Amino acid sequence: MSLKRHRVLIVDDIVANIDILLETLKDEYTVIVATNGKKALKLASRKPQPDIILLDIMMPEMDGFEVCSRLKADNSTKNIPVIFVTTLTQSSDEAKGLELGAVDYIAKPIHPQLLKARIFNHLELKVHKDNLEELVYERTKELKLAKEATIEAMGIVAENRDPETGGHIQRTKNYMKVLAKELAFNPKYKDRLSKDMIELLYSSAPLHDIGKVAISDKILLKSTKLNSSEFEKMKEHTTIGEATIEIVQTKVGKNEFLETAKMMAVSHHEKYDGSGYPRGLKGDDIPLCGRLMALADVYDALISRRTYKEPISHSKVVEIIKNDSGTHFDPDIVDAFLNSCEKFREIAIEFAQSEEELKFINQ
Repeated sequence: MSLKRHRVLIVDDIVANIDILLETLKDEYTVIVATNGKKALKLASRKPQPDIILLDIMMPEMDGFEVCSRLKADNSTKNIPVIFVTTLTQSSDEAKGLELGAVDYIAKPIHPQLLKARIFNHLELKVHKDNLEELVYERTKELKLAKEATIEAMGIVAENRDPETGGHIQRTKNYMKVLAKELAFNPKYKDRLSKDMIELLYSSAPLHDIGKVAISDKILLKSTKLNSSEFEKMKEHTTIGEATIEIVQTKVGKNEFLETAKMMAVSHHEKYDGSGYPRGLKGDDIPLCGRLMALADVYDALISRRTYKEPISHSKVVEIIKNDSGTHFDPDIVDAFLNSCEKFREIAIEFAQSEEELKFINQ
């Protein structure tokens, strides 16, 4: 690999010193020059950025130590290697330079071959580090995609037990994100609903009905209303989902994702007034993820066709949810829904399963 593409920024206020460095490096590198710290900071942040910086210390107005400190404090320049090239030879000066983040410290007068060797080595290390960071990024991205695909596949296993709810996972996880983003504007929830937490809710939402894998087809696919004993069996999908995820936790250990998915699976049929199942939790005792999914799940169930019911119009569903504020649903979450219900409609349209559903969604 040719090193001619590498850019070296020389920072020195003495022309004679610059000329020596230029003569040493010009045949192998693209060299740019700054005669003061202010200009150096501008050139370091300008595209294309230098690949390495040779920095003098004793300069007027802004010395090399301050320049280095500012470079390392700026996210756009902090990864550019800095080599101090200076007449200061005290070990305390060298220690200070390295503590500020420089990769090397060379005393003047320079030895040309030694300087070129050190520049070459530090550029090689930078290339290796950049490639490693890119590899880690790509690997992390692959693992994230694999996790999301696995999660969604697990949700689809449960969802496909009922052929009429094919878009349920896509819709509910998107409802969840919209609802959580809107709720984050409420000062009560601002700190709890960070960007990372909203993403966590979105990614764990597909597992909310994982417990349905254990419910018999006779109950799950019944085309008429469930009788009392059948409904009791159906209610078990919440605790089965909880137990299923707990088994996974024993294998891979507890983490925030699995804990959120577990709480959502067991609590999304709880009601704000305490009349829900499986544990009759009330108000804020219901995990926030469960309260959010409760509304998202009900909206989707009402807006969609089921074996036992026709779809209901969007406007009617909005009224139903509004009327159930404080009983079925958390009032704060209902307010967030009312502020974002048109986004719910857009999601429902995007993942609608039939022309019939589209007709009702648009009402």
